[in-house]
Amino acid sequence: MSEQTHTLSDLRRVAEELWPVTTAEPWDRVGLVSGRDADPLRRVLLAVDAVDATIDEAISTGADVLLTHHPLLLRGVHSVAEDTAKGTLLAKLIRAGCGLLAAHTNADIPADGVSDVIAARLGIEAALPIVPSERVSDPSVGLGRVGSLAAPITLEALASRLADALPPTVSGVRVAGDPDRSVQRIALCGGAGDSLLDHPLVRGADVYVTSDLRHHPAQESLEQSNVGGGPALIDVSHWASESLWLDGAAERLSAALPGIEVTVSRTRTDPWTFARGAAR
Repeated sequence: MSEQTHTLSDLRRVAEELWPVTTAEPWDRVGLVSGRDADPLRRVLLAVDAVDATIDEAISTGADVLLTHHPLLLRGVHSVAEDTAKGTLLAKLIRAGCGLLAAHTNADIPADGVSDVIAARLGIEAALPIVPSERVSDPSVGLGRVGSLAAPITLEALASRLADALPPTVSGVRVAGDPDRSVQRIALCGGAGDSLLDHPLVRGADVYVTSDLRHHPAQESLEQSNVGGGPALIDVSHWASESLWLDGAAERLSAALPGIEVTVSRTRTDPWTFARGAAR
């Protein structure tokens, strides 16, 4: 009996079943970035980012495809010359025969998606999307999650639980609020989520967990909470929050593609390398 062989087209098929391209946000750029359907598939490496370190890791480990959460070509690119950063990265992948595939907002929104995984790690029960998807009829699919803990805990305890769940980063877990505040209703959004700060489900939660909170939106949210009530804020590393999704994604790919070696990069691609002068 001949040995079962897979090609990149098999990975694209399974990825489409798990994270349909049509469910991505209109501005997103997901799916196959480089590679051919007929290329052989033996090893896949998963990572949050397609950067020099993860591309080198994919090539050095013999991966045929690097599957990332963040698209390399999200914004307009008018040149892939090798005196540009993205051109250099793409050329390195192509020369090594390593394809690149991205699953971004289409991997944020489903059950077992980025936000769903964070909710599960925190012990949030009956978590539902903050913004249900307009492209899918399933009410469990959508952006962010909101639900409740089985019992209230302090804001400080929740922050500690989150820090234990996430890989360590320089910025760690930043909190705006009274550490002794009792919290039970939790809203969260993996990745950058300050666009949801004014959403009624976020305003009605005891705490909102997300990444990349900017000074003015965060400050305005807290000031509004002083007037009419609202959530405490927890800001975590963008990379760390989305990295939790990788292990489950790898397990689902392995189950659907028997014989393919699927691994997760442990390379930290959070851009910050050290900090000084933090307040205590």
